[in-house]
Amino acid sequence: MKSKTTMMAAQYRLHEWAGQVKDCKNRPAGTSVSDWCASHGITKADYYYRLRRVREACLEGLPDEASVQQIIPVSPGLLQREEGDGGNAEPGLDISTKGFRVRVTTSTPMPLLAAVLEVMRHVE
Repeated sequence: MKSKTTMMAAQYRLHEWAGQVKDCKNRPAGTSVSDWCASHGITKADYYYRLRRVREACLEGLPDEASVQQIIPVSPGLLQREEGDGGNAEPGLDISTKGFRVRVTTSTPMPLLAAVLEVMRHVE
């Protein structure tokens, strides 16, 4: 088990490396990673090692996919009945964004809804 001091040192190092990665990403146009590294006293191999460790630390901090995809309860007052189907229409929720409208009902398959929402998210 790592000591608290060792863990704090690792966190400090990651924070420092994240700053370096950010600085390198914001380097002037036309400046290569090699040139940036040389001007900051680190090797290109060290930079990419640090970049990988920072990315890994960021990914470890993300919640598991299972906990991200949740069903959110919707109050019945937000549900609307579709007009014109002889009164036997299923209650649903209308989602509108970027000029598109999706009607979600209790019979809407969740994988289909997830795929449609993902496509809608990238529409410009």
